[in-house]
Amino acid sequence: MQALLIVAHGSRRVESNEEIRALAAQVAQQSAQTYSIVGSAFLELAEPSIPDGIQQCIDQGAQTVTVMPFFLSAGRHVVTDVPALVREKQQEHPHIQIRMAPYLGVSQLMPQLIVQSAASACACTGDHCTYPACLTG
Repeated sequence: MQALLIVAHGSRRVESNEEIRALAAQVAQQSAQTYSIVGSAFLELAEPSIPDGIQQCIDQGAQTVTVMPFFLSAGRHVVTDVPALVREKQQEHPHIQIRMAPYLGVSQLMPQLIVQSAASACACTGDHCTYPACLTG
């Protein structure tokens, strides 16, 4: 059984963490043929932690856990912090394959995604806008 764990930084803003959980649910729907389990976890400021997220996947029967860093650049968290946490869990569970996917920002799809996203920029003035960072007034 394969699991995909989307890991993000975590935020004090609850809605930001919920966005990651909602994304994981959408990915689960679209990737059910590949991943029996799709979850999310956070480096800090939200639960579950990355080690706990990996453990939840294992507890649900995953034999392979792919950790997907939901980060845009290769900063300290991507290069050092997340891999260290993943290595610790791998040492605890040598019979489980735990692997790291490339961080999101290195994806070759990123330039296309940026252009598409820019084309859909919010132009409203705040009236009935659902975009959380809308410019008002």
